[in-house]
Amino acid sequence: MKIARVEAIPFAIPYAEPLRFASGEVHTADHVLVRVHTDEGLVGTAEAPPRPYTYGETQESIVAVIDKIFAPQILGLTALEREVVHERLDRTVGNPAAKSAIDMALWDIVGQTAVMPVSGLLGGYTDRMRVSHMVGFAPAAEMVAEAERIREVHGITTFKVKVGRRPYGVDVAACRALRDALGPDVSLYVDGNRGWSPSESVRALREMDDLGLLFAEELCPADDVLGRRWLVERCPVPFIADESATRAAEVTRELLAGSASAISIKTARTGFTASQRVLHECEGLGVEVVMGNQIDGQIGTLCTVAFGAAHRTAARHPGELSNFLGMTDDLLTEPLTIEHGTLRVREGHGLGIDIDPEKLARYRLDR
Repeated sequence: MKIARVEAIPFAIPYAEPLRFASGEVHTADHVLVRVHTDEGLVGTAEAPPRPYTYGETQESIVAVIDKIFAPQILGLTALEREVVHERLDRTVGNPAAKSAIDMALWDIVGQTAVMPVSGLLGGYTDRMRVSHMVGFAPAAEMVAEAERIREVHGITTFKVKVGRRPYGVDVAACRALRDALGPDVSLYVDGNRGWSPSESVRALREMDDLGLLFAEELCPADDVLGRRWLVERCPVPFIADESATRAAEVTRELLAGSASAISIKTARTGFTASQRVLHECEGLGVEVVMGNQIDGQIGTLCTVAFGAAHRTAARHPGELSNFLGMTDDLLTEPLTIEHGTLRVREGHGLGIDIDPEKLARYRLDR
């Protein structure tokens, strides 16, 4: 099972409609397909979604760091030597999506070798997760129409509402419109992507106090250190740290500093190995977690549900597993399907990822 070759293949698939939120907007899934080949012919597969406005990675930087730095350092190691792999990858600062894709591809190889699903190797708690759907910036009526359509077609009853616009009353009104239209049986939570100040966030939360929100996420920047702590002290629901808590050490810092009271885990930035460390840390501290989404395609979503369904704590709340619905196509031979508001773990050995060669040829950018 020695690592013989690592591929980093850039590809681009348009979204049917742009996704808009406080930290940016996305028109095309400019992602990187990462494949780790072994000397025995096994191939582990994962997806690296660059988010330059959050982590600084671009499609070009992911391909370059894998081709020029990461791959040469891990050739000849086995898929079981993940600690050695991470020791070598961590010599390079940052690059979370590139590192995570390599980690998940190695887990895929281990699962194939053991003739077991990766989700079973990670914990095997359940075979599916309930799904939360992200509602991006738009006029309130359009946001309501999207949520109603998603509920009707896919049976999803939990919605993460993007907020952070100014004046903040625009988003308060949108959330109220969603609650009025969807009724009390639907769960709503808000994500500001650092768009508001602490004082705007507190005012908005007070005005939404009767909406029964489930969580509030990253309403203001973590760098507003004292203001963020002041906000979290006054937040009536668990306050999720997402982009401010990307590693176990950052999770410790944010929680102990009083800058968060819940954590978003994204396999696209912490893979499976580091995600387990974050999850176990949160379990030890009695902190709730949600499975987040880095606007992953179907490959990344398969990885997220494999991890989330494997752990009882991660499966407690609906996972953000539906962003791929906005893409016009994907690379999988068998597309994912959300039914009755849930997404199942793919059956088979490893992660169950089967790439359609014709689609890859159509969308890849390096040929």
